[in-house]
Amino acid sequence: MSRVYNFSAGPAALPEEVLKQAQEEMLDWQGCGMSVMEMSHRGKEFMSIAAQAESDLRELMAIPDNYKVLFLQGGASSQFAMVPMNLLRGKGSADYINTGSWSKKAIGEAKRYCQVNVVGETPAGEFTVPAADTLTLNPDAAYLHYTPNETIQGVEFPYVPADVPESGAVPLVGDFSSTILSRPVDVSKYGVIYAGAQKNIGPAGLTVVIVRDDLIGETVAGTPAMFDYKIQADGESMYNTPPTYGWYLAGLVFQWLKRNGGLAAMAATNQRKAAALYAAIDGSSFYNNPVEVSCRSWMNVPFTLADAELDGKFLAEAKEAGLVTLKGHRSVGGMRASIYNAMPEAGVQALIDFMADFEKRNG
Repeated sequence: MSRVYNFSAGPAALPEEVLKQAQEEMLDWQGCGMSVMEMSHRGKEFMSIAAQAESDLRELMAIPDNYKVLFLQGGASSQFAMVPMNLLRGKGSADYINTGSWSKKAIGEAKRYCQVNVVGETPAGEFTVPAADTLTLNPDAAYLHYTPNETIQGVEFPYVPADVPESGAVPLVGDFSSTILSRPVDVSKYGVIYAGAQKNIGPAGLTVVIVRDDLIGETVAGTPAMFDYKIQADGESMYNTPPTYGWYLAGLVFQWLKRNGGLAAMAATNQRKAAALYAAIDGSSFYNNPVEVSCRSWMNVPFTLADAELDGKFLAEAKEAGLVTLKGHRSVGGMRASIYNAMPEAGVQALIDFMADFEKRNG
């Protein structure tokens, strides 16, 4: 069977070029006679893989020298707890912006450790983010947390909260799981950036954390060693056995991004993909996207059909056409096309063509 166009929100498609390289190296990595999955994480072979991956990520994102880059386990959901454990630093409260499903989960976890001030919130049933001038920021907060892109709702911030004058020197924390590496980011505006790998970096099981040096080394009482950023940084992400194969695949993705022009080139491609798909939706009376135009995600595009009774038929026929994993999240309904870096423009165009044909036959 030929490969399909996979619109999954995560675990998501990986670049075919990367998968082929991993296939070629599966049994014998660069003549060492063993697979990366079989290597000691402290052996010279894997240490070279790890160092190269970090170096490439630092180059791609222009990460300043005063930031640590950690390759951890536990997914972004573990960071919901690790952030307050490491960043409260004696303060009793933190600011959070609530814009959807993942923001809510982060808020729920943070409430175990501190008072959470919800300083901006998307009203129930709406698909937008609070305007920058409506945020009620606290200058004494330990940090300000937000989710730049809500995977489920397809909502994306059109601004960086650190640029709001009232944010002052409060460290900004961003859950970049579904938008990292999709475009350039000014890392210096953040105290912490974290991201689960399974959307734009690599396979599930790996989490990348970028944390400023001055924010490590003072955890809340009772923090497990595995959740201490300083212990992980001092151990170069090898306090325990790390997710070695995920780390290796992430490194291959970083090299793929560099070969393809880096994040500026990726941003241009992603803009074109998103613009084409939104134009197809907006130009039809059969499809609808519920997100406020200024807050539309480049990565996750939810849409509904004029008649929800046709959803099952749409999904079945799309699958026959080689377009899979388009069913929307149960909390939103309809469809969702996740068009991360690895989704080629040809895949987006194939979806647009199918949508037009389906509308013609069923509209």
